[in-house]
Amino acid sequence: MFDLKWIRDNPAAFDRGRERRGLPPLSADVLALDSRRRAAQTRFQELQAKRNDLSRQIGQAKAKGGDASAIMAEVAALKDAIAASELDDQALGAELDTLLAAQPNLPAADVPEGKDETANRVERTVGTIRNFAFEPKQHFELGEGLGLMDFEGAAKLSGARFVVLRGALARLERGLAQFMLDIHTNDFGYTEMSPPLLVRDAALYGTGQLPKFAEDLFRTEQGMWLIPTAEVPLTNLAADTIIDEDKLPFRYTALTPCFRSEAGAAGKDTRGMIRQHQFMKVELVSIAHPDHSEREHERMTGCAEEVLKRLELPYRVITLSTGDMGFAAQKTYDIEVWLPGQGAYREISSCSNCGEFQARRMKARCRKPGEKGTRFVHTLNGSGVAVGRALIAVLENYQQEDGTITIPAALRPYMNGRESILHA
Repeated sequence: MFDLKWIRDNPAAFDRGRERRGLPPLSADVLALDSRRRAAQTRFQELQAKRNDLSRQIGQAKAKGGDASAIMAEVAALKDAIAASELDDQALGAELDTLLAAQPNLPAADVPEGKDETANRVERTVGTIRNFAFEPKQHFELGEGLGLMDFEGAAKLSGARFVVLRGALARLERGLAQFMLDIHTNDFGYTEMSPPLLVRDAALYGTGQLPKFAEDLFRTEQGMWLIPTAEVPLTNLAADTIIDEDKLPFRYTALTPCFRSEAGAAGKDTRGMIRQHQFMKVELVSIAHPDHSEREHERMTGCAEEVLKRLELPYRVITLSTGDMGFAAQKTYDIEVWLPGQGAYREISSCSNCGEFQARRMKARCRKPGEKGTRFVHTLNGSGVAVGRALIAVLENYQQEDGTITIPAALRPYMNGRESILHA
């Protein structure tokens, strides 16, 4: 959501930010609607003031024993006009809110401009890509070859884009998640949380998934929504609050299943675990002081990178272009892990600074102790990292020629000390 006063004062900057995202100008429409609403508000206030003045005249006339019937008739006649002007104000306010709620955040100045992922900027590449003496397989070939990854069984239960993991692979998924949580809580000071997996409309509106992206979500018959990411409940913990600045930042982490309809993913990654309706993810969320969110963004990205460093997985960090960023982000770093079976880097984490965009929607503010004035907090979120994709990366990077998997040293304490995954 946007500050209307800022748009009034900076219409060209607002339109330029939209232009960088490949969107048409909107300030003229916003300001015209805003002008109509303010006129309706003024009309409503004027009518109320007139009614109040006439009411005083009635009291004065009656006190003097005069006839107040004409004034009373005029007050009665104002009733419908006041009600109509109030409805007009409310309708225009709702129209303005609906228009602005559908608009994405404006990109930060240092975000590369471009229409899609081809304009993304590589910031750094870390680790050495393994030189295989054989043709590396993709994760689903390895998992099915081990007898520990079952897509057919999952399809009988739930349809496409689901998987059943068995034995050592189920244990590896659990071990990876615990490994990540231990890093973020023990080494980086995040507070582990266990949030609800079902949320109301307001929570998804606050983080920007609603109203525009409802088709990407799963909704229950009772009107609740399955979370697409723990970002939604964790960020909304700050909704409708005023936080002492001295207490910021709040840093949360959570392991949850995530549920996504993948409505726009027809034909993409149809085999394997890359793109599923249900997957596990360790999420990182920061509620930050508005002056410190850029620094917090770099820190959060570094925390996610540390997971891959300790697993000794090669990866790169890229800054998403204006045309590739998510709806609520003003700047996003993607971390892409190398998958030798695909011969490509694939996203495993996305760390975004949303500035005050979500905070305005959630009414999440902060203030200095002892002062009355408030500011909107800044919110950040990132994957720390996607557990299923980490499992994919381990399988593909640590595969052996016979189809077995060497377990990375950092994970062996979470696997009862075992060093490899053999055939079932």
